[in-house]
Amino acid sequence: MSAEGNAQSKTAYKKVKTILISQPEPTRSPYFELAKKWDLQIDWRPFIHVEPVTEKEFRRNRIRPDEFTAIIFTSKNSVDHFFSICEIIRCKMSQSTKYFCLTKAIADYLQKFIVYRKRKVFVGQRTIKDLEAPLLKHRENEKFLLPCSNLGAKDVVGFLTEKAFDFRDIMMYKTVSSDLSDLSDVTYDVLVFFSPLGIQSLYENFPDFKQNETRMAIFGKKTKKAVEDRGLTINIEPTSDTPSMTMAIESYLKKSNK
Repeated sequence: MSAEGNAQSKTAYKKVKTILISQPEPTRSPYFELAKKWDLQIDWRPFIHVEPVTEKEFRRNRIRPDEFTAIIFTSKNSVDHFFSICEIIRCKMSQSTKYFCLTKAIADYLQKFIVYRKRKVFVGQRTIKDLEAPLLKHRENEKFLLPCSNLGAKDVVGFLTEKAFDFRDIMMYKTVSSDLSDLSDVTYDVLVFFSPLGIQSLYENFPDFKQNETRMAIFGKKTKKAVEDRGLTINIEPTSDTPSMTMAIESYLKKSNK
């Protein structure tokens, strides 16, 4: 049943009292105001988490990070786990190593681990294409390492392959489902998901999950597809009129909790 069709059913706008958001609880969030305004219980629980690969798993690659002269970082997690691996295997990176960061936030975070010099740190705005000019400039003289998770970094690997870079992509951390067994007897009126991995975790923890009267709030095309592939009904999702998840939920509450 489509969200529109479901909206016409008798239970479509049943009153909402409890919401579970499948992310860690932030220190500040518009959800807090939403809870206060509508007298809601909003709980936070990450359905997925990141964990490092073991030293044994990494050594199977038969490489050392210091064999590479340039590192490409796609996230703060990649920075954390790269330097963690270096510490575990007692590998010290050369002061001349070059670092290519997809965003300024990643480059700023990198300063926790290295002496920051602009001549060896290159910063993009969001995607690997933003770094095309400096990458191509150094393509012939550098050997590149791309630390990544078990999910890979398809766009970056595709770019480096197409442009014939000398590189290796190595898994240094994993995104895995969290243990949610303590929620087995807990029911929420609304479940909020931002990633298809969250849906995967839901079913890994609760293989027999049935939606029943639980409303599903979904953000993103890939998440939407994961929900639809499971045969679930999407009740709440952002639109051009309500572009954020909090706005979409409040739009629903105006009908369900009036």
